[in-house]
Amino acid sequence: MKIKALLLVLLAFIALGCNSAKKTISEPKEETITEKYWKLKTLDGKAISMKKNQEREIFFTLKTQQNGVTGFAGCNGLSGEYTLEKGNKISFKNIAVTMKICPDVDVNESDFLKVFELADNYTISEDILTLNVGRRAPLAVFEAVYMK
Repeated sequence: MKIKALLLVLLAFIALGCNSAKKTISEPKEETITEKYWKLKTLDGKAISMKKNQEREIFFTLKTQQNGVTGFAGCNGLSGEYTLEKGNKISFKNIAVTMKICPDVDVNESDFLKVFELADNYTISEDILTLNVGRRAPLAVFEAVYMK
């Protein structure tokens, strides 16, 4: 009888121990696209590299404050506004560029700027961001760049 009682107590401790050892499954972390430096990697499916005499790489950043977008299109700086909505929806408006002329730089800024006109959604996976229109192939692919 004492052995049965001891066994029941032992089983009770084991059962309690198993319950407290449950693994907690964390919710997937929502990745944010704001406050990151997004360097252009591909545009319309073509790899982008920095051109000779180009001042800096093509990029953009979404600023949380005032929903502002800033960046560099290859020759000129850009600024404007953006809106994010549920379902990874994005829209840009009031995109303005500086009027600098860069005859020595072989960059077609209008192709890059067109992305901001057309993009209506985005996908993000770790440090890769794609801007898309509908369900078509990505308009542009960007990689997050972090300062070291």
